[in-house]
Amino acid sequence: MAKILEVKDLHISFRTNNGTVKAVRGINFTLNRGETLAVGGESGSGQSVTARAIMGILAGNALVESGEIFYDGKDLMKISEEDFHQLRGNRVSMIFQDPFSSLNPIMKIGQQLTEAMILNGKANQKEARQEYNRIMDVLAAGLEEAAGSKGKENLEILKKSIAKSAELLQAYSAAHDAIEALISNIDASLIDALDGDPKAVSKDIKEIIKMAPEAKHEHLVSDDKALQEAISGLKAANAAFASKSDRDGVRTALEKLKALLVSAMALEKPDYFSIAYCQLNGQIAAGNGPVTAMNEAAKASMEQNFLGAFRQNVAAAIKLSADRSAGLKAEATKLMEAKLPLFRAENTPPAELQAAAKELMAAVEKSIDRLAVTKDSMAHTFGTGLTSTLDAYLELRKLYEKKNLSKKQRAAKENADLDLYRGNVERVISRLYEHYSCCGEMTEAECLRQADALFARLNELAFKMVYRVTKQIAKKHAIDLMQEVGISEARKRYYQYPFQFSGGMRQRIVIAIALSANPDILICDEPTTALDVTIQAQILDLINKLKAERGLSVIFITHDLGVVANMADHIAVMYAGKIVEQGTVDEVFYEPAHPYTWALLASMPDLDTKEKLGAIPGTPPNMINPPVGDAFAARNQYAMQIDFEEQPPMFEITPTHWAATWLLHPDAPKAEPPRIVTDRIKRMRERMEVSGHE
Repeated sequence: MAKILEVKDLHISFRTNNGTVKAVRGINFTLNRGETLAVGGESGSGQSVTARAIMGILAGNALVESGEIFYDGKDLMKISEEDFHQLRGNRVSMIFQDPFSSLNPIMKIGQQLTEAMILNGKANQKEARQEYNRIMDVLAAGLEEAAGSKGKENLEILKKSIAKSAELLQAYSAAHDAIEALISNIDASLIDALDGDPKAVSKDIKEIIKMAPEAKHEHLVSDDKALQEAISGLKAANAAFASKSDRDGVRTALEKLKALLVSAMALEKPDYFSIAYCQLNGQIAAGNGPVTAMNEAAKASMEQNFLGAFRQNVAAAIKLSADRSAGLKAEATKLMEAKLPLFRAENTPPAELQAAAKELMAAVEKSIDRLAVTKDSMAHTFGTGLTSTLDAYLELRKLYEKKNLSKKQRAAKENADLDLYRGNVERVISRLYEHYSCCGEMTEAECLRQADALFARLNELAFKMVYRVTKQIAKKHAIDLMQEVGISEARKRYYQYPFQFSGGMRQRIVIAIALSANPDILICDEPTTALDVTIQAQILDLINKLKAERGLSVIFITHDLGVVANMADHIAVMYAGKIVEQGTVDEVFYEPAHPYTWALLASMPDLDTKEKLGAIPGTPPNMINPPVGDAFAARNQYAMQIDFEEQPPMFEITPTHWAATWLLHPDAPKAEPPRIVTDRIKRMRERMEVSGHE
């Protein structure tokens, strides 16, 4: 299973008046694509802090001491706020515990759903324009070097073809979006026409009639006569419906218009990139012939007369850029070798470190291949990563060298490890050094593939530059989302306020908002805690359903392991800022290994347990001064002397199951989970066997 998110050695603390709170202490985990990772534990164990670090919304007093969070090739701990803004809510979304606090109480639900869609649409236009212009500028310089004046001439042809393609695609998409919205509105009116209020139904039909001409397009609804007949028929039926309540007549007219629209949606999409080139060169007429034949003819013409040769030019420019970048990477690698001893030494003067960092950042920035379609995120984030870790290290060094410290400064000094901070700086450089050392030479076939990927990327950006998310299409998507998350009468409730929804329905709306940008990862921070048991089950089923339908990867934070028993693929159990056990859901539930996991399972209610549920004695430790050994030792009835003296390592039980407890050491005495846990495991196994035989 492919990784989509990986957290490595993450340490996060918070500065407070009483000292530095060690909230997350060196956790590691992987989230696989399409899977659910449940992160369980008591309040204050560090689950929510980890989630907020992934989202880039840590509090102002947070201190990321070390660690990496990799997503889509980027280390989220090193990227800028501007880059985070593009990820947050778009690629990674989050659902919080209290849905009411996540919604604006004086704004209608529909507006809250559509607002983000429209704003994101505008932001995407601006970002696409900047990226398009950047690529074109770099490509122009590369082509001039690789193919001379001919390359520049062909680039102008490409620009015009892409611009024309975006123009054609915009018109097609506008009509396509209008058809989608019309079909959705017609479906609602068909239901309302059965027994709905005639005035309201008639008003909705008038909106359909008003919008219907927007569906006309040469490659969608091209028969203007048929469209006008359907509109005229609907107008007459609506007039009869308003005066005589002729419900059958208006339904027949709606069905006729819908059939015309549905048939248009089934048509093949034109290849506007090839068609645009041909139209600009007088080789094909607009709307000339069946789309399939037109696509084939346009593609063949463009390939023969332009793209075949130009692809070679672009591939040559890509090869030149890649080779130049490889040489500069080799120089940057040598510079890293020369400068690393300065960062490893304890007493290198700050000015010398800053000068070396500046030199390294300049060398890496210069080595980046600007024509690469896939960004080298490690190189792109090197500057911010090195700057932030070096600044943190030098700031701490000042505290170590200063004699008269305030109470707050003393606390910061006592709770921070200077060697760790210096190691963070070295790690940023070493990681890029290893990455650059593995870079190979680009083959001719790879360059040609990169050229095609570049054409596709430029077309995509050009379309984003002109595509506008209208209020009409945003409303349609919002209502679809409301229906998808199980909101009944979505069209009516679109106009209601949050206080008119129950707690479970508000949480469904929050889920809909989180899904509005179609993210890759959904983080659920105790989304069912504020809901009653029946609604909890519905929300869990909904999240499971959406995960399967959309291919989402889910991080589910909970205090109750029972909540995630039927939805998680893997479970990580956290205590006092550390992951103490992780494994597949079956391994953690049927073969739990850590006493803290036993305690959580013993306190979990079920229908068959007759004896008193277990309670975990004591309270979690003060994380300003974490325990020297196992943080759970003081509350652990199975604790040995070593638990109070030394933190246990992660012991491997199976390749997918690990636990940090000295009980797994070969020399440790054998210990069994509490009877309430073993009895429950036995019952679950028996049920599995029975269900397997049925």
